Amino acid sequence: MRGQLSKYFLSLMITVLCLGSLMTTLIWYMWVGKHVEPQRPASQKKHAPKPSEICKGCKEIISKVQERYNQTWKKQEDNYLKFSHEEPHRPPPQKKRAPKLSEICKGCKEIIDKVHQRYNQTWKKNEKNHLKFRLQLKIRCNGSGNGILTQENTPVGTKLIHQTTMQVTPEIFKTFIKEHPFSDKTWDTCSVVGNGGILGNSGCGKMIDSADFVIRCNLAPLETEFEKDVGSKTDLVTANPSILNIKYQALMGLRRPFVDSLRKYGSSLLLLPAFSASINTAVCLRAVHTIEDFKSPIQPVFLNPQYLDSLAQFWRSEGLKERRLSTGLIMVTLALELCKNVHLYGFWPFGNHPYGLYTLTNHYYDDRPVNKYVHKMPAEFDQLLRMHSQGMLRLHLGDCKTGDN
Repeated sequence: MRGQLSKYFLSLMITVLCLGSLMTTLIWYMWVGKHVEPQRPASQKKHAPKPSEICKGCKEIISKVQERYNQTWKKQEDNYLKFSHEEPHRPPPQKKRAPKLSEICKGCKEIIDKVHQRYNQTWKKNEKNHLKFRLQLKIRCNGSGNGILTQENTPVGTKLIHQTTMQVTPEIFKTFIKEHPFSDKTWDTCSVVGNGGILGNSGCGKMIDSADFVIRCNLAPLETEFEKDVGSKTDLVTANPSILNIKYQALMGLRRPFVDSLRKYGSSLLLLPAFSASINTAVCLRAVHTIEDFKSPIQPVFLNPQYLDSLAQFWRSEGLKERRLSTGLIMVTLALELCKNVHLYGFWPFGNHPYGLYTLTNHYYDDRPVNKYVHKMPAEFDQLLRMHSQGMLRLHLGDCKTGDN
């Protein structure tokens, strides 16, 4: 019995020793693993690269960069301010040269040839056609008496109906001009200035400004660089709500840039389509309040949506079918009521100039495309050309400085 206990005790001691040895080994490995640095590659020595290791052309480029970079840097305030206030999307001056065939817009050559057939005749005003058309506009549209909302023709409670219905509240009523600015007024000569690229390098500025009344569209730029081509005189200028939304952040933030941009238009009328659609009302009213807050001399007025409806019906009866009339055509129609002699500049919807066929930008100040889904500019131009041919208005397509217009 005693011998069996001795054997049992001996085997137990051996087992304990083995377990202790295993535990000691395990603890040692764990401790070493925490304190030993992982294997890392040998640090790379910076050495001059072999010619085969330098990317093709990199040495010459880097040398040029160092020539321009390794100079004492100093902020140029004039350059910074000029860059930060530049107008976007301005094209370089258009060069007049014979275009390659690939540069002529598709179908433009044939269209321009047909335009020449109808346009290149000695223009003479046809007083009978002009008076007849003017009378039709007066009866059916009445822009001279009903084109603008006033406190006289639109009292509180009036329902303004166009795409939607809106009732005139006392707050809205206060923003209306008291009397119609065109009542019982007729001007001898009027210039309606479109924004087409055809005006670029045209030299038409003095001729445009010589008119008794000058109408401009969509807050077009009148900076010094454009003055010789588009003039500067302004009696009425329109503002598209999309411009207020995009360029001036819907007047929800800083408003000073918007007010500053209006200075070049002086005390002219600013025509806003506040009630042409419900989405336009708020931003147009903010424009009016901004003008009042900053005491700008410009005079904001609102297009009557009823007048827009009558215009759409009138031009539809003349064969023009489009989703919405362009601002340019609306202003031409208004001018035909207000003026004895109407001259149009910058109305050319094609990508090549009618004389020389050189490439044109969409606008004289940028090359942003027209929304062809909304407007049908070639169809509108056809109507303008018809009225030119019939002696009702004068459409200028050439360069004023050469007399070819």
